[in-house]
Amino acid sequence: MKLISSFLCSLALLFSVAAWAEPAAPININTADVESLAQLDGVGEKKAQAILAWRDANGEFVSVDQLAEVRGIGEATIEANREKITLE
Repeated sequence: MKLISSFLCSLALLFSVAAWAEPAAPININTADVESLAQLDGVGEKKAQAILAWRDANGEFVSVDQLAEVRGIGEATIEANREKITLE
């Protein structure tokens, strides 16, 4: 009985780790709303609003590095999120 219990606990742990490790879908910075942008590391509601304001004033981003033109977004924030961002 103890062996079955251990096996079931191991199995549950395996599935919980697998679910946790599943990557989130990339965030399209050209179409995302404030709520979606705020999910990025180092980007809260104010920075997300600044991204939208930049996009409204300048049009779509043509590169992820262009985020550096947004007030409050620096290279560290860009690098922390590079794999989580898409332009399409």
